[in-house]
Amino acid sequence: MPYAEALTLQRSLVEERRAGTIGDTLLLLEHPHVVTLGVRGDGGRSHLLASPETLAARGVELHETGRGGDITYHGPGQLVGYPIFDLKPDRCDVHRYVRDLEEVLIRTASDYGIEATRVEGLTGVWVGDEKLAAIGVRIARWITSHGFALNVSTDLDYFKLIVPCGIADRGVTSLSRLLGRRIDMAEAASRVTTHFANVFQLNDLSR
Repeated sequence: MPYAEALTLQRSLVEERRAGTIGDTLLLLEHPHVVTLGVRGDGGRSHLLASPETLAARGVELHETGRGGDITYHGPGQLVGYPIFDLKPDRCDVHRYVRDLEEVLIRTASDYGIEATRVEGLTGVWVGDEKLAAIGVRIARWITSHGFALNVSTDLDYFKLIVPCGIADRGVTSLSRLLGRRIDMAEAASRVTTHFANVFQLNDLSR
């Protein structure tokens, strides 16, 4: 799904969730090549290493987002998750919410025999010094949007266009790179859905 289209869909679903016309919803999708900017400082523009001409030549769009976090890349082979959740009344804790997202992804990696961890002071999920999954969320009146990006079989070469999340001394990795084989996206999505339902104690998260 093109990034702009997903952004419009999220905004619509946020309003529906706020009005109570839908329940908690998890969008799982892939984007065409896109570099996205956060809202902190310059949004990560200073961490963009490629010229507009280079981005265009490689078919990469550039978008501002409205989420937290710095610059990041999305593209084919990356599972992007956008939870549209109402954290009221008993989950109104931003740090807990982010830690719960990390826990979903840590458990998913564990399913593949990969020991992923948190790194103190940094957001996301890591394997050694390499980021396996990025997190950037927006919470407005306790309704969530944006979310996480798990590198399943992502072409990691595209991360060379940026300083991922503004962190220059660490790298990025993917499930496929770590395991030395291509991971099926539908399988990864199914595992994420299962762990999401368990971590967030959702019994009726439909496919």
